[in-house]
Amino acid sequence: MTQSRFQQLKAKVALLTVAVFFGWASTASATLNVVTTTEDIASLARQIGGGHVEVMSLTRGYQDAHFMQAKPSLMVRMHSADLLIYQGLELEVGWLPLLIQGARNPKIFLGQPGHLDMSIAIDPIQVPEGPLDRSMGDVHPFGNPHYTLDPSNIKPMAYLLADHLSKLDPGHATEYKANRDRFVKTFEAHHARWKEIMKPYRGKKLVTYHRTWDYFLQHFGLVSIGTVETKPGVQPTPAHLAELAETMKAQKVKLILQANYYRLRFSELLADKTGATLLSLPPAVGGVPETKDTIEFFEYLVKRITEALKMDE
Repeated sequence: MTQSRFQQLKAKVALLTVAVFFGWASTASATLNVVTTTEDIASLARQIGGGHVEVMSLTRGYQDAHFMQAKPSLMVRMHSADLLIYQGLELEVGWLPLLIQGARNPKIFLGQPGHLDMSIAIDPIQVPEGPLDRSMGDVHPFGNPHYTLDPSNIKPMAYLLADHLSKLDPGHATEYKANRDRFVKTFEAHHARWKEIMKPYRGKKLVTYHRTWDYFLQHFGLVSIGTVETKPGVQPTPAHLAELAETMKAQKVKLILQANYYRLRFSELLADKTGATLLSLPPAVGGVPETKDTIEFFEYLVKRITEALKMDE
């Protein structure tokens, strides 16, 4: 081999080495494209993923995640996702399967590393027993899907997220776990304070529009005596409202709580009949401008609910 050909070969090897190195470095430093179905999960993913994730939520905090349209624009966004995280327990059953199919992204198919059901991190409440049918309303067969409203579920969700991101991107596993620990420590400090603030109101009775708030109520010891809806997802009849109003008067219940994406008409009628306060609140992060992340969201809920309960004392 001549000296000139040897030098050419060395140059080619050097170029190939540089190309492989920069190709590996580009992959290692690339951000993970994370798509979530709710802003609650998106907020946690941003906290834990930090600068190594790009997160987009398919819904906003002021929308009802039960009922979304499987728009082609959402399919386009999911097509390039490295990870899909959804709330599960059939919250998104009416539209998410259509989006997954239309996105044509094998990474996020069921059983793939890019497919994560967040509900595996928690123990659901209100899991129905026995056969179910449509006469029972919109009953979720695997339990109440609104578990992000229980502060005690945030820690296991954070751990699941950190573990899953670490498996997808092991090069940054240490950072994901450090972000998780830092977030959990801060959140738990706020959580302890919220429990102290809410403690005087344990046992307080109220009415909710839907069973959206049951995790929150159970965690803080509040008691729902009924729902404005006749059954889950079924609008109330005049007879149901009249009966509920009598029960509220008899038990001196003075607060009606509902998610801010529901129409106010029926709750307003009930409030007029009973003199109760109607409190319409966001059930998810981003539902109002003051709730940009998980901590701000719970801070807002605790503040507004305790203010309303004080008024009724």
